[in-house]
Amino acid sequence: MTAKPSRPDERRTVITGMGVVAPTGIGTEEYWKATKEGVSALGPVTREGCRELPLAVAGEVHGFDPAALVEERFLVQTDRFSHFAMAAADMALGDAALDAAGAGEFAIGVVTAAGSGGGEFGQRELQQLWGRGPKFVGPYQSIAWFYAASTGQISIRGGFKGPCGVVAGDEAGGLDAFAHAARSIRGGTDAMVVGATEAPLAPYSVVCQLGYPELSLVREPQQAYLPFTDRACGFVPAEGGAMFVTEEETAARERGVTARAVIAGHAATFTGSADWAASREGLAYAIRGALDEAGVAPEEVDVVFADALGVPAADRAEALALADALGRHAARVPVTAPKTGTGRAYCGASALDTACAVLAMEHGTVPPTPNVTDVSGGLDLVTGHARQADLRTALVLSRGLLGSNSALVLRHGADARP
Repeated sequence: MTAKPSRPDERRTVITGMGVVAPTGIGTEEYWKATKEGVSALGPVTREGCRELPLAVAGEVHGFDPAALVEERFLVQTDRFSHFAMAAADMALGDAALDAAGAGEFAIGVVTAAGSGGGEFGQRELQQLWGRGPKFVGPYQSIAWFYAASTGQISIRGGFKGPCGVVAGDEAGGLDAFAHAARSIRGGTDAMVVGATEAPLAPYSVVCQLGYPELSLVREPQQAYLPFTDRACGFVPAEGGAMFVTEEETAARERGVTARAVIAGHAATFTGSADWAASREGLAYAIRGALDEAGVAPEEVDVVFADALGVPAADRAEALALADALGRHAARVPVTAPKTGTGRAYCGASALDTACAVLAMEHGTVPPTPNVTDVSGGLDLVTGHARQADLRTALVLSRGLLGSNSALVLRHGADARP
C-alpha cells in the first residue's frame, strides 16, 4: 500500500468493501436480496419508550445482536448508532480484505457522518442524573452521545491512525463523507473507512423529530412514505446505514483487490431550511458539479437514486432539478428510491443508497421503489418490480431538512484503471 502516482489528480478513489445494517437486512447479501425484490420493512414503532408517541411507523433494524459483533469493552462505551457503525465497518473491512497490520502506520483513516449522535445512550444517562444523582452517571456519557463517537471507536478498534473526522451535518452528510474520504486519498492516504449509520428511534430523539413538519405521522405502513405521488405525506424515519472501505486505486490494485465502484464526482450546496422550492436550484447545481468532476455527460447517467423526501413541494423541486441538470435525459433515465422500503435513516439513508447503487451496477438491476404505484412528476420511477439494465454510471442524490444538497457520481468497478 505504498504506490503513489506523481500527480494528486491521478489518485482516484475506489470502493473495495461494503457493510450494511438496514431494516431490510444485515449484510450486503441479505440487504440486496430484499431490496431487489422490493421488500418493505416499514412497520409499527416498537422501540422502548416510543410506542406512546405520535410517530407510528418507522424502519427498525431487527435481529441485530451487538454482543455477537462487537467486543464488550466497546459496547459499554457506545450508543446503538456506533454499534451499527462498528459492525458495518467490520463487514466492509472483511469484504475488502484490508488488514491494518499490513499497511503503513498512518495509511488508513476514518470519516463518518452523523445527524443526531447517540440519543439513546445520552437519554439513559440523563435519566440517571435526574432520577438518582450525578454519581450514577457513567463516564462514557461524555463521549457516547457525540457525533464523532463512531469515527473514534472504529479508528481505535482498527488501529487506524490516518486522517479521521466526522461530518456533523444534515442528511446529505452521508454523501459528503465520501468527498472527505476522496480528498484524504488524493492527499496521500491509501485507504479510508467511510460511511454513516444512525439510531434515531429513542424517545428523546423521536420527540425532537416531531418538530419536523416533513415527518409522516400516518399509521398505516404502506401509506406512510409515498414520494412522487399525489398521496405523499412526508417521510418515515429509520435506523441503520452502511460503511465502506475506499482506497487509492493503484494501492488497491497492487493488493490484488477488485474495485467494486469508482467514486467519480461529488458536489454540494446549501439553500437554507423551510424552502423546498429553493432546493431545485441548489440540487441542480450540485448535480452539474458532480457530473463535471466525474467527466460524465448528462446522457451517460444510467440510474438515479433519488432523495425522495415524500413532501410534494420537495419532490417537485427534485424532479425539476433533475430536468434542469440532465435536460431531456431526465425523463428517460430510470429513477428509484429504495428507501421507501427502509425508511429515511438521515445520514445513513444516503450511505445505504450508495451501497445500493454499487450493488445495482454489479448486478445490472435497478431495484424498485416499494409501496409506490401511482407516480406523478414526469420521472421514470421504477416501481413494482426490478428492471434489468446495463448500468455503468449511477447518480445518488441527498438533501437535508435544514437545506443541504449533495450529489455523488459512481462508476462501475470495471471502469477502474487496469
